Amino acid sequence: MSSRSPDELLRIEGIRKTFPGVVALDSVDFDLRRGEVHVLLGENGAGKSTLIKMLSGAYTPDAGRILAGDEEVRIHGAQDSERLGIATIYQEFNLVPDLTVAENIFLGRQPRRLGMIDRKRMDADAEVLLKRVGVNVSPRTRVRELGIARLQMVEIAKALSLDARVLIMDEPTAVLTSDEVEKLFAIVRRLREDGVGIVFITHHLEEIAALGDRVTVIRDGRSVGQVPASTPEDELVRLMVGRSIDQQYPRERTDAGEALLKVEGLTRDGVFHDVGFEVRAGEVVGIAGLVGAGRTEVVRAVFGADPYDAGTVHVAGAPLRPHDVNAAMAAGIGLVPEDRKGQGLVLDASVEENLGLVTLRSTARAGLVDLKGQHAAAERIAGQLGVRMAGLGQHVRTLSGGNQQKVVIGKWLLANTKVLILDEPTRGIDVGAKVEIYQLINELTAAGAAVLMISSDLPEVLGMSDRVVVMAQGRVAGELSAEQATQDSVMALAVSTHTNGTDGTEASRGH
Repeated sequence: MSSRSPDELLRIEGIRKTFPGVVALDSVDFDLRRGEVHVLLGENGAGKSTLIKMLSGAYTPDAGRILAGDEEVRIHGAQDSERLGIATIYQEFNLVPDLTVAENIFLGRQPRRLGMIDRKRMDADAEVLLKRVGVNVSPRTRVRELGIARLQMVEIAKALSLDARVLIMDEPTAVLTSDEVEKLFAIVRRLREDGVGIVFITHHLEEIAALGDRVTVIRDGRSVGQVPASTPEDELVRLMVGRSIDQQYPRERTDAGEALLKVEGLTRDGVFHDVGFEVRAGEVVGIAGLVGAGRTEVVRAVFGADPYDAGTVHVAGAPLRPHDVNAAMAAGIGLVPEDRKGQGLVLDASVEENLGLVTLRSTARAGLVDLKGQHAAAERIAGQLGVRMAGLGQHVRTLSGGNQQKVVIGKWLLANTKVLILDEPTRGIDVGAKVEIYQLINELTAAGAAVLMISSDLPEVLGMSDRVVVMAQGRVAGELSAEQATQDSVMALAVSTHTNGTDGTEASRGH
């Protein structure tokens, strides 16, 4: 550990935490100073979430100590954490959709007058906090009416209402556009100037030098180094995964075969119009575009999850019945959705049960589930994908994000999918797990499958696609070969029909 600074707000020394069969943290050291952004970096499953849950009072350590200033403290719950001036903003927002912004900010702590909630004062106090974080929204607005970026700001305002001296931000930029990220960074910098200490967790390495002061790297539950935020990305990756990664986007191109997926004239009134493209065997086709361009809506329609009004979808030359997920799966299409927790997994089911979801019916014998066969298949695919788990019976909810994503993809591999649609396949996943998923894409295309990939990470689209289809305002604006596709050429198409009446958000984090 470094020597103690007079500006130190918080210090963790030798923290250890175990769960049945798992050592989550082992002798972790960390400290936070007034007016700094201290980045906590590590792979999915390295122990970052366990550490911040100790600071928020969800877990208590088995060994080690936590100091606030010079005083050793015990954090046994959220109230202890709040009393110490620690506020945590998790990836999944902790807001009540049907309450107003002001009611959410002061939930459980509403100002009162004559025994009644003083709504006028509550709204006025909320307005001051909202102005401080730079968001123009009425305190009386229902939270369900807000977009992701504004929800993030409401969470920060809520944290400030607690007089937080320590603000923990867990992947705050994971679902934000480039413009929204810049606005968030401006707020974080203002908080830093006000003396707030910020623990910032991110998988986007480019954000570290832009915002951070120091970085503590955690690997396999241990703190393995503390370095300046200016440390080169290659060195950060080496510290994080324990090895060098030679190539960030290791695409291995193969000769394309027959068209396995062909979409023509696909139209849904008011959402997308006359969309057409094809994906051939052995090929990765990326779909790029601005937020709201209709990318996710198109692939959900192709998969049968949503209806469409006109157009056709063919798989390996055969027409696909519209709005019929079962027909799509029978034809060999698989979809890894952008919301893996909400749409791709049954969180309270086991790894084995999730891996077998797609093949449960097709492998049944005389109407009975083939438990033995399902177990053997799950064991094989989990081993092939390198899923880090205590065992196949572990609830998938308790896996890291990268391992959850492997399970979502694994269920389609067991189904021998011909066309795999990947919507934001590496969102919220560390660089090591990303490369593993890219290698998996290579294995799929080498075996003759076709991959259709949507990503808001433009460098990812450019690095892993053989062709790029660019959408703008619900239409295909153009198609580029791997040689033609650059950030500038993709963006030129993405904004080609984008009028001033739109929200002006950017196509990717990489631009």
